[in-house]
Amino acid sequence: MTASDTVPTSPTAAIPLPGTPGGQTARWAGVVALLVGVFVLVTSEFLPASLLPAMAAEFGVTEGVAGQVVTATALVGVVAGPATALVFPRLDRKRLLLGLLVLALAANLVTAIAPAFWMVVVARVALGLAISGTWSMALAVSAHLVPARHLGRAMMVVNTGVSAATVAAVPLGALISSVAGWRVVFFAVAGATAVAIVVMALAMPSVPAAAGTGLRALVATVRSRAMIVGLVGVLLIVAGHFASFTYIRPAAEQVPGLGATGIAALLAVYGVGGLLGNLITGSVVDKRLATTLVVLPTILGAAVIAFSFASGSVLLAFAAAAIWGMAFGGVPTMAQTWSARVEPERMESAGGLTVATFQLAISTGAVVGGVLIDATTVSVVFVAGGVSAALGGLLLASTRRWFGRRAA
Repeated sequence: MTASDTVPTSPTAAIPLPGTPGGQTARWAGVVALLVGVFVLVTSEFLPASLLPAMAAEFGVTEGVAGQVVTATALVGVVAGPATALVFPRLDRKRLLLGLLVLALAANLVTAIAPAFWMVVVARVALGLAISGTWSMALAVSAHLVPARHLGRAMMVVNTGVSAATVAAVPLGALISSVAGWRVVFFAVAGATAVAIVVMALAMPSVPAAAGTGLRALVATVRSRAMIVGLVGVLLIVAGHFASFTYIRPAAEQVPGLGATGIAALLAVYGVGGLLGNLITGSVVDKRLATTLVVLPTILGAAVIAFSFASGSVLLAFAAAAIWGMAFGGVPTMAQTWSARVEPERMESAGGLTVATFQLAISTGAVVGGVLIDATTVSVVFVAGGVSAALGGLLLASTRRWFGRRAA
């Protein structure tokens, strides 16, 4: 273990734990409430992927136009992530999280009953606000609930909701839609959101707003050298992943004998890998963050590149997909733990900027991947994505000298 791997113990580096006596009592019920909330929010975000044909047919639009409900949800997060703490600098974070879940509940209900497509788009924008607002609060709220040495583990618990939703949302939506129609799917997820609201109300303690909030804190965080360098690294990692993953199906179709069933199985393997990767990363990132910042993106990049050369081997394709899923599954936990380490006094601002970077990277990656695949081949896209991820890891790791101290 290197010096930069250790959890900081200096007064500046310590993550404040207001309301946690002696900084020792970990209120994990609140962390689990965050997991439940994140699961229903991300499930709501991913559901349209399996419902687009039915939604497009009912509203009389093309599937491409219908797909913009996904884009609307993602793009609003670029602004909503950092803006949440700015707009609500003093509101108790439990009340804020409950309000965001109520907004998501309303968005899902409006989607379920919408008579016109524009209403669906508006509802999805509202959902994007709820998702990004919750994500921007997750880091600072978790830091309030658990000791600093367990923050990475807490984020692993929260991010399990993302991994589970990634695996379950699309097939679950497709199953319910095939039996009862796409509107029932959104009624169902609205019901699940109501359950999440009850869990949050019962399990989450009061969480006062952190000291480092507001416009001044956000500007200071944006000006932090560590944050600038690290967020560029996060952008390269996530954009490299999505530039490739967006086109995983055409890449998989080049593997002889795989077929539609095989591709579905391959994506399932990727999803399960993501669950495992999140769990593994959460178990090591608190003590070995600096090492994780190098190793995880390097493995991700290598797996993406390996997948591009798997056209002659089903076994290699499945192995690469599993490792790819495991590597990227740990990236959110890694990135959030990193942002807490470089900005321990401005975690709400740091968390919001990290969320915004993720959302921007998703859109950027898909666009760059599309340009490359039109101009070259799918293999070139995957090689470029893999190299981008590895380079992003090196940039992120270069910020370790700022761990535990103000990086302005």
